[in-house]
Amino acid sequence: MSTKDRWLLPEGVEEILPADARRAEALRRGLLDLFEGWGYELVMPPLIEYLESLLVGAGSEFDLQTFKVTDLLTGRLMGMRPDMTPQAARIDAHYLKRSAPVRLCYAGSVLRTRPDEFGGSREPLQFGAELFGYAGSQADAEILSLMIAALRLADIREAHIDLGHVGVFRGLAAQANLGAEREKDLFDALQRKARDEVDALLAGSDASAAPKRMIAGLLDLSGGQEVLARAREQLRGAPEQVIRALDELEAAVNLAMQRPGAPSFYFDLAELSGYHYYTGVVFSAFVPGHGRAIARGGRYDGIGRTFGRERAATGFGADLRQWLRLTATPTAALTGILAPDSGDATLQAEVTRLRAEGRRVVMRLAGDQSPASDFGCDQELVNKNGRWVVQPVK
Repeated sequence: MSTKDRWLLPEGVEEILPADARRAEALRRGLLDLFEGWGYELVMPPLIEYLESLLVGAGSEFDLQTFKVTDLLTGRLMGMRPDMTPQAARIDAHYLKRSAPVRLCYAGSVLRTRPDEFGGSREPLQFGAELFGYAGSQADAEILSLMIAALRLADIREAHIDLGHVGVFRGLAAQANLGAEREKDLFDALQRKARDEVDALLAGSDASAAPKRMIAGLLDLSGGQEVLARAREQLRGAPEQVIRALDELEAAVNLAMQRPGAPSFYFDLAELSGYHYYTGVVFSAFVPGHGRAIARGGRYDGIGRTFGRERAATGFGADLRQWLRLTATPTAALTGILAPDSGDATLQAEVTRLRAEGRRVVMRLAGDQSPASDFGCDQELVNKNGRWVVQPVK
C-alpha cells in the first residue's frame, strides 16, 4: 500500500464522524433506556471468543460470516462475533440460570466477513432484545411490540411489519417428504418468489398432489389479516404442526394489536428468512426503498440446549448504523461554552461548576485564537466586574 493510501479502510468498514457519532450515541442511549423501561437487563458479551462456543447452535450461515483467528496463548481457534444473539442465549443458559423468564438487551459492534447487502457494513452496530424462558405467544407479542416501539423512538416512519411462521413450510415439507436437497432448493425458490421454479421442483418430487398444492399456494398467502383465514381454508388437511403454527401466529398478532398505537400487520407465509435458525413466529420491518429488512426477529427455541439448559427464546435485532441513515430526526446542533485560557482560580471553579451541571465547556489552549464556532460553542465565559458569566458569542 502506498503512503497516500494508508488512510483507506477495508471495504465495508467505516468510521462514524463526530456529528453522526453524537446521533448514534443519543439513539443508542434512547434504545437502551426504552429496553430498560420494559424490564430488559443490559449485557455486554465479548467481541471475541473460542469458535466452538461462539457458533454453537447458531447455524452454518453464522460460520460463513465469522472472522477467525488463532489464539496465540492456547493455539485454539477464535472467532469475532457476527451476531450477539447466541451470546445472550449462553449468558441466560450458562451464567444466569434463573427459573423465571429472563429479558436481556445489548448494543455493540459485530464483525462479518461480508455485508448483508450491496454497499452495506461489515461492522454493524447491533442492538437487540431477547426474552428467554417463556414459550407462550405473549413473549412473541412483547418482542414484536418492543421492536415497533424502537422504530417509533428512532423516528423511522412508514415502517412496514411483515410476519410469518416457519412451522407452516416445515410441516408441509415434512408431509411431502421432499428430502433435504429438494427442500433447500424449494426454500430458496420461495424466498425469491420464483413461481416457475417452485412448480418445477414440486413437479419433480414424488409427493402427492395435496402437499404440492399447499406448498405452491404459500406464494399466494400474503396480505392483511384476512390471509390467516385464507390460509386455514387453503391448508385444510395439513399436518397438525401447520395448524398449530397458524394458531401461534394469530395469537401473537392479536396480542400485539391490543397495545396502543399498534400498526397494521402484513402476512407472508412464504417469507422464510432465518429458516434454519428460527423455530416459530418470525417478523421483519421494511421501509420503502430498502429491499432488505431493517429489523428482524422471531422465536428460536432450544438454542440454550448446547449450553446445558434448553430454554424457549424469542427476540429481535437491528443495525444502529442503518437506522441512523433512515431516521427522520435531524442532527442536533452542537452547542457549548468557550472559556478563555487563564489560570484564574475563580474561572476554574466556574468551569468545574458548569461541567457538574452537565454543561459543555471547552477551554482555549494557550495561544489559540480560533473562533468559537470551530469548537461547536455558541456561548463564552467572560469576566464582568470580577465575576465570570456566560454570554452569547458576539
